[in-house]
Amino acid sequence: MSRMRRIVAALIVVSMAGTFIPLPAQAAIIATEALTIPAGATGDRARIAQTLARGDVSAQLQARGVRPADVQARVDALSDDEAAQLAQQIDVLPAAGADILGALVLIFIVLLITDILGATKVFPFTRPLK
Repeated sequence: MSRMRRIVAALIVVSMAGTFIPLPAQAAIIATEALTIPAGATGDRARIAQTLARGDVSAQLQARGVRPADVQARVDALSDDEAAQLAQQIDVLPAAGADILGALVLIFIVLLITDILGATKVFPFTRPLK
């Protein structure tokens, strides 16, 4: 078990060291002529605004204390890339509660791993590592 702990500790140290090493960055001046609005940017913002203006969505936002003016200000503050990404995610993401199976599988895997490592004893078909 001591060897396993050493391996896990070494992996944690290596992964944590990567977070402290700064990555190189570059900055450059961009000419005004190079700044153009992508063709879909206004369409993406309109699509986001249309989705947020739906009755059920606005009711849920107001129930959580978010004012419509704040929502519009946030949508206006999005960059073009962020607006395009959000508009794409509106179609892709499931409605709330639609992906419960994925959450259950994740919980099962976490409990299974902790059983195998000997931290818990949830499943009778597992034996902890020695």
